[in-house]
Amino acid sequence: MKKTFPLHILGKEDPRVVEAIKLTITKYVKRERRKKLPPGVDFWDFRCKVGSGSGSGIATLLSDVSKGVDAVALADGAEVYIEIEATHGYRVKKASPASYHHHQL
Repeated sequence: MKKTFPLHILGKEDPRVVEAIKLTITKYVKRERRKKLPPGVDFWDFRCKVGSGSGSGIATLLSDVSKGVDAVALADGAEVYIEIEATHGYRVKKASPASYHHHQL
C-alpha cells in the first residue's frame, strides 16, 4: 500500500480523521496477513515508511506506524504518506546455549 491520506477533511474533526487512517492501516495489515504463505516462508513481514509527503517517508517498524501518523498530525501536516509493503519473513533459529558450569563456593 502506497497512499497519501489528507489529515483535514471538511466536516470531520481532525482526531476522527486520524483514527480512520489508523483503522485503514490495521485493516490492510490484517488482510495481507490472511494471504497464503509461499512454500518455505515462515510469516509475513512488513517494510513501512511514514512521512508528511511521498518524498519524506521515513523507514519505521510496523508497530510504530500509528506513532508516525500521530507525529505528522501533531506537526500540523496537511497530509500523511504511508507505505507498507508485505515481504517474506524467515525465522532465525537461536544458537544452542552454552553449557552451564556450576561453581561451588
